[in-house]
Amino acid sequence: MNFLAHLYLSGESEKIMVGNFIADFVKGRKYENYKSEIREGILLHRSIDSYTDTHPIVSQSGKYFREVYRKYSGVITDLVYDHFLAKNWGLYHKQALPVFVSRCHEAFVKNYLTLPNQVKLFLPFLISSRRLETYAEIEGLRTALNIMVRRTSLPDKTDLGIEILLENYEALESEFHTFMREIITYVSKDKGIELKYLVE
Repeated sequence: MNFLAHLYLSGESEKIMVGNFIADFVKGRKYENYKSEIREGILLHRSIDSYTDTHPIVSQSGKYFREVYRKYSGVITDLVYDHFLAKNWGLYHKQALPVFVSRCHEAFVKNYLTLPNQVKLFLPFLISSRRLETYAEIEGLRTALNIMVRRTSLPDKTDLGIEILLENYEALESEFHTFMREIITYVSKDKGIELKYLVE
């Protein structure tokens, strides 16, 4: 799962949300340097990643992109799932997406001194661009992929990736919804995270 899904699956705790957000930048046992709820968020993030990476539905979604992206197909699937979550936000959360994103931004700023340096570097752009909201549109997803191409080792195949998404759009969206129901159950029941704004 990518940023938006991780934040959604954090429930209502601001500190767990912050921990979940920074987890990719906290390696090994360095999570022990953080206070309890932020630690909990970091470990929740790792559990979500482990659950996602071994889930057959996610693996099926990744197959569409595997020939083009190879070992990075999981990265693309994560972003595509964030697109579907943003697009269908009203099915999963009663709070409007812009309001939720603003609440996340406020939590990050309030806990700014806690953030790893790498997060501090990209946070201003994340906030000013309202990037988490832009995932709802194909062009927003394209922008996110192009940013990753520039800043990571992701192959420069964005146009082809978007083409594959559009060609398999209905199947991928269906797989996303099935997976979301399962990971919501996992996070709620196994991890004790209260997703009280979930629309039944």
